[in-house]
Amino acid sequence: MDLHPFIARFQRRLAEVESALGDPSVFNNQKKSQELSREYNRLKSLVAQGEAFQRIESEIRDNEELLESEPSDSEMALMAKEDLVELKERYAEATVALQMGIVPPDPTDSRDTIVEIRAGAGGSESALFSADLYRMFSRYSEDRGWKLEVMDSSPSDLGGFKEIIFSIRGEDVFKRLKYESGVHRVQRVPVTETQGRVHTSTCTVAVLPEAEEVDVEIKPDDIEVSVCRASGPGGQGVNTTDSAVQIQHKPTGLIVRCADGRSQHQNKFQAMTVLRSRLLERKIAEENAKYAAQRKAQVGTGERNERIRTYNFPQNRVTDHRIELTLYNLPALMDGDLDSVIEPLMQDDLQHKLEEMNL
Repeated sequence: MDLHPFIARFQRRLAEVESALGDPSVFNNQKKSQELSREYNRLKSLVAQGEAFQRIESEIRDNEELLESEPSDSEMALMAKEDLVELKERYAEATVALQMGIVPPDPTDSRDTIVEIRAGAGGSESALFSADLYRMFSRYSEDRGWKLEVMDSSPSDLGGFKEIIFSIRGEDVFKRLKYESGVHRVQRVPVTETQGRVHTSTCTVAVLPEAEEVDVEIKPDDIEVSVCRASGPGGQGVNTTDSAVQIQHKPTGLIVRCADGRSQHQNKFQAMTVLRSRLLERKIAEENAKYAAQRKAQVGTGERNERIRTYNFPQNRVTDHRIELTLYNLPALMDGDLDSVIEPLMQDDLQHKLEEMNL
């Protein structure tokens, strides 16, 4: 694929957006100005990557010409060969970065994100694995400089979670975490197992782009808000005030509960945020049949045979079934090294999109 026409297109569009942002009237429309600012930052990065790509191309040509003109065993030829190895690796990375820029960005990619983890098949072991997945996402968020906040949780007896809902804020959160939606299957010896047998359990993970108020209209008459006493470990009044909030959306029957905030007001705000995000997800699914089919295939019901990824602890193995990727780095993955799986998924998704664009 010849990337030079696309690099030129990025440069032209960057100049147009820069000019538009120079018009003070643009900032009278907050949504429009935010969209232009996001596009400007994206294009500025792509133009810089395009310039780097062209420099690497030039350096590769120079080294190849040197190899043709020098004896193969000369010091200059040996140095050129070493440089070419590194240059071709950088060339491949720059190519992928520019190809990602060619594909129209998903408008939800830059959104903050709500993640819902629920125990599936496997009883108490599934709840324990929910806690492990939560820790995995927490470590990954910490490594990337994202901010994670628990919105609601239902602890299990052995220390896991029947359900935990949390928000993650930062750069490109949904862009990276959207591939985590689906059934995660674990194979290991549970702490409650006395015979040393390996059990199979599952958890479902739903990753939702956080909705803005302009995305989904929620009429006051369409919701029913109720409050109750929060349950939890106690401390500073969490069990002594009616701070937990439950919101039912009458038209859809969706029910959202938030109790981890320190006040009723905060819990109501968080519950409305979750509700908007779930409604936005429904809206996207209705407007995009392909997305709906993909999500249904990924999330499923939590049964053992519906899975996107398997974590096999006895074999130190993790397998992503969507791209038939198998890695033997399970401890590192559970400790937050999610990029080892997410990056191949992003590249696979990119190739499919380029094929759909006939590129």
